[in-house]
Amino acid sequence: MDRESLQTPRFFLFLCFFLLICPLAVHGALAPTKRSSKNAYATMMYMGTPRDYEFYVAIRVMLRSLIRLTVDADLVVIASKDVPPQWIRTLQADGVIVKPVDNIENPYRNQPGFNKRFTLTLNKLYAWTLEYDRIVMLDADNLFLRNADELFQCGQFCAAFINPCIFHTGLFVLQPSVDVFHDMMHELKTLRRNRDGADQGFLVSYFNDLLDSPMFYPPANGSKLNGIYRLPLGYQMDASYFYLKLKWHVPCGPNSVVTFPSASWMKPWYWWSWPVLPLGLSWHEQRRQTIGYGAEIPLVLAESLFYLVTLALSMIASKGSQTTSSKFCLLKSEQGSSFYSIVPKLLVLFSMVGSYLLPFLLVPRTINPLIGWGLYLLGSMSIGVLIINAFQLPVLPVFTPWLGIFGVLLVMAFPLYTNGIVRALSVAAYAALAAPFAWWALGRTMSTLSRSEPQFQITKIC
Repeated sequence: MDRESLQTPRFFLFLCFFLLICPLAVHGALAPTKRSSKNAYATMMYMGTPRDYEFYVAIRVMLRSLIRLTVDADLVVIASKDVPPQWIRTLQADGVIVKPVDNIENPYRNQPGFNKRFTLTLNKLYAWTLEYDRIVMLDADNLFLRNADELFQCGQFCAAFINPCIFHTGLFVLQPSVDVFHDMMHELKTLRRNRDGADQGFLVSYFNDLLDSPMFYPPANGSKLNGIYRLPLGYQMDASYFYLKLKWHVPCGPNSVVTFPSASWMKPWYWWSWPVLPLGLSWHEQRRQTIGYGAEIPLVLAESLFYLVTLALSMIASKGSQTTSSKFCLLKSEQGSSFYSIVPKLLVLFSMVGSYLLPFLLVPRTINPLIGWGLYLLGSMSIGVLIINAFQLPVLPVFTPWLGIFGVLLVMAFPLYTNGIVRALSVAAYAALAAPFAWWALGRTMSTLSRSEPQFQITKIC
């Protein structure tokens, strides 16, 4: 994948098609390869977070993408012993070497402000025990644009600064050493300063002189360096740089690896993160080319069928009720208390909120964003039609939020913005224009309920 493919405006053209038609996913096939090398790309996997499966998928995509780039190194996963055996077997079938380890107890877990999702990230220190000459240690949220094997020429420790003063541990180079590992374990016991309680804070404290180290430039003769070095930013391009210019402009070093150091619920593999994060489609293109979507497609098809059947039955029921509506008169209940007036309104409001929340929760989290948004809009539409028919509500006010969501997708995915600021201002302008319509829709729906006061029984037949 080259840099130009990240800037192509075709994504906007694809959007309208994919939001209406759910395409068949292509399951890429790569023959697993068992290799033995003196170097390795490594990552870690542990259990105990609500997003374990998503990170497992991300790890598979990243490692299989390295295979596609024909890297000259082994692929290793440092896996805690409670990782499901079927995941281990799948990784091994991908050509990955799995190293099972016991979890390193985190001595910082009780310090103020500690985030529980960092509890087991110190397992990354096991990289110093691997039997290789050099290791490139990776987090799962890396997107490789090109082969970066020259990193194995770096020294004992090398990392990039995406923060002016703090280097990033989403990718770093190390020379394994059992002595260094034992020293790190000692430093953990003595509670070496760690600002966040995670691997990031510990390694920044342990290699505290990296900022003053020289920049790494791979020797032309292929020899390996000694010492510690700063990596050029091109080996850890923060995705936020892309969103500001909507193109890459990282002149210092090769534009090799994109990283996504965002909130855990806004990683590129989540379908809802696009088009907020435009590079999400680039990550999913790598997934399509590597492991595909075979695990999610059956569920997508089942949900699509359910929503289509629900939509069809709702429309049939609506026509039936229209033909018989002249035969029935709904009269006010004799129990005319305010309680019986509020209950139907609350029921309608909760139903309308549920029509947008329930489909969101049911869409497979790591499905392609174009499929995910299409399935979400189909689900909210089918439930919305059901609510309209059940409560005899006006169509346009109920579907105003649906139209608003569809509109903001189009605005955010528009391909011709010159930079991220113009894009943000366009979204803000759209929100300002849409707000009066949203307020009108809410008022119209409430006034309809106030006039009709839906009842719980038919008291008279005309």
